[in-house]
This record gives sequence, structure tokens and C-alpha cells, in this order.
Amino acid sequence: MSKSVKSTKVKGGDKRLEQIGDDIWKNRTTKINNELFTMTYGSIVGQICREENYNYNKVNEILFNMGYNIGNRLIEEFLSISLIERCNNFKETAEVISKIGFRMFLNISPIISNWSIDEQTFQLTFEENPLAEFVELPDEYDEEEENNSSSNIKGNARGELWYSNILCGVLKGCLEMVQLECEVWFVSDVLRGDDNTSIKVKLISILRDEIPVGDD
Repeated sequence: MSKSVKSTKVKGGDKRLEQIGDDIWKNRTTKINNELFTMTYGSIVGQICREENYNYNKVNEILFNMGYNIGNRLIEEFLSISLIERCNNFKETAEVISKIGFRMFLNISPIISNWSIDEQTFQLTFEENPLAEFVELPDEYDEEEENNSSSNIKGNARGELWYSNILCGVLKGCLEMVQLECEVWFVSDVLRGDDNTSIKVKLISILRDEIPVGDD
């Protein structure tokens, strides 16, 4: 028998958010094999790279748009399972993203840091990234052509590809569906030789539901 769960008011930094995230992950989500998940995503990225002739800027764009479309739909599942009420400010939003959102879907809780003075921009740093396990990006992509001819260099993945860019799109799509227009982008990735993997989230504006002409 399922338990009745009341909606939860958010308090930034409250340990309750971690407890909610843990409870949702343990009791209210469908688990999939981590290795299968990682390999499936890797296959998708690889296929896009081949289709776009290793134009990594285009690949980044496609991954972002894929994530954006996923985020537009994923937010409904998030809200229906978490029963979280509307956040009072952007700091509370960041706490919910880290402690419940990422915990619910990826079983991780990125660290929140580097708040801007106006509290409109923050950074998420990942101690682990399930999408990137077992992954190593080459400095260059070499395609072996037939008849042992010279290789054709197609670009520098470590310098150009944001392998997990789908996460930025998901965040953008989810936030937009709750009336928060944000810019979301990777600032570092261990796959590219950086010390850590981090995403920036910047609030641009709070969107308002438009009332049709003639309605009160």
C-alpha cells in the first residue's frame, strides 16, 4: 500500500531536502543498471558525432536541445513525485536541484558554490558523473580510411566536445517550465582535462503566465 505524502515546503539548506531526495531515490524511483545507462548514452553521443561528421560544436547543440526537450517533460514527473511547493527564491531552487532533482534521477548531489553577489548565478560541481563513467575523450578523432590511406583528422574532442551537455539542456528545460528563464552551460569537465566537472546556472528572468486578452 502506498503511503500518503504531503507537499513539502522548501527551506534552503534544510537537511530535510537531503532526506527527501534519499527517500525518493530509495523508495519512489525505478532503477536501471548504471553501466547500461552509461553505455546507452555513450552510443547516442557517438552516433551524433558520426552523423555530424565530428563537428563538435554542432554535437554540443544537439545534445543541449535533446536535454531541453527531455527537461520540458521531466519536470512533470519531478513535481508529481517530490510534491515540492514553489521555491521562494533562486537559492532554494538551487538546493532543490542539487539535493532532490539530481538525486532523484541520477543518484548524485552536486555541490553548490560560487554564488554571484546578486544571488542570480551559481555553480554545480560534480564529484561523480554517471554519464561519463568509463569514458575517455581523444585529443583528435582519427578515421581510418580504406586501403590503408592516411587518416582524416575530424576535430579535437577534448577541446571542443561537452560530452554531458544534455544535462545543461535538461536543467534549462525544467527551469523554464516553472517560469525561470536561465542560461545553463558547462564551465569545466574532467573528460577535457579539467580538475572538476562543473555547470553554471544563471537566472535571466522570471517568466509570467500571460493572461489572454479579454480575460480577468
